[in-house]
Amino acid sequence: MELLGIKFAPLFVPMERRLQTLAAAAWFILFVFGGFVGWILVYHVLFTRFYPLAILYLLWMAYDQKVYIHGGRRSEWVRNWSCWHYMREYFPIGLVKLEDLPADKNYLFCGYPHGMLCSGAFGNFVAASPEFKRLFPGLTTYLLTLNVHFNMPIFRELLLCLGSCSSSRESMTYLLGHPEKGKAVVLMVGGASESLYCHPGSYKIILKRRKGFIRVALETGAPLVPVFSFGETDVFDQVSNPPGSWLLWLQSTLKKVLGVAPCIPLGRGIFQYSFGIAPRRTPITTVVGRPIMLPQEPNPSNELVDKYHKIFMEELMELFETHKGKYLEDPKTKLIIE
Repeated sequence: MELLGIKFAPLFVPMERRLQTLAAAAWFILFVFGGFVGWILVYHVLFTRFYPLAILYLLWMAYDQKVYIHGGRRSEWVRNWSCWHYMREYFPIGLVKLEDLPADKNYLFCGYPHGMLCSGAFGNFVAASPEFKRLFPGLTTYLLTLNVHFNMPIFRELLLCLGSCSSSRESMTYLLGHPEKGKAVVLMVGGASESLYCHPGSYKIILKRRKGFIRVALETGAPLVPVFSFGETDVFDQVSNPPGSWLLWLQSTLKKVLGVAPCIPLGRGIFQYSFGIAPRRTPITTVVGRPIMLPQEPNPSNELVDKYHKIFMEELMELFETHKGKYLEDPKTKLIIE
């Protein structure tokens, strides 16, 4: 039904779909605003009679700083919450593997595109996806994110329980070089900056200048695995930010200060499809490519880094071109590498 230009959802919708929509909207709101809400709660408690609890928690945060660099503190109970199942089924989010990955190695999953909030990566690698366990038995996933997120009270505990760790060089080296094998370390190489390119049907990624992950992979001898989530950029549009605009300047400036790109998402609502901050119900298929085997070099030269960076770009482009006809509406879509 459409009224005043707003397309409303049907009045009678199966409860399963309602729960999926609620879970997807709650997921987005939680991961966009959760850190700020955590700070507000702690600040509020500091001015109540329960202030000793807030002080003790802040002291605990200071003491616990290294945990997200040294493997984290995951909880399978949290990773198996029902809300993540409903969130995955909302889009839905699928997973495809091109080759077996034996659990006798640690792997660096290099994910693209970042999109607005890494929906495909979260559904497949953060929440306890039964599909991942079936396709990649023996592997344990660690999604890497910025240190700033682990400095946000309460919210950091959720990230740790979900198996997230720091995207710092020290953290990557610790995980990939760990003697206990079977780790799939997931890095969204384009980072938060790439979210500024998120528009439906568009695939523009940041890779040409990103070479640090290649160096870490060479130092630890971890195979590189290109990963691409088709449909990721269709989940949200955003307020237009053309080159040279004041909005893009403001977003880029805040990105440098806060570490996150403050996009203005254009999605849908809970009961209507025309506007809102809930993600759109569009399929996302994450394809895990073939591993690129690297030699272990404690001090890799720039030439060696450039060599495998070029190989990775070629493999990622081939993965995109090979599978875009299966998972994208427009088979002529181009992958733009910046």
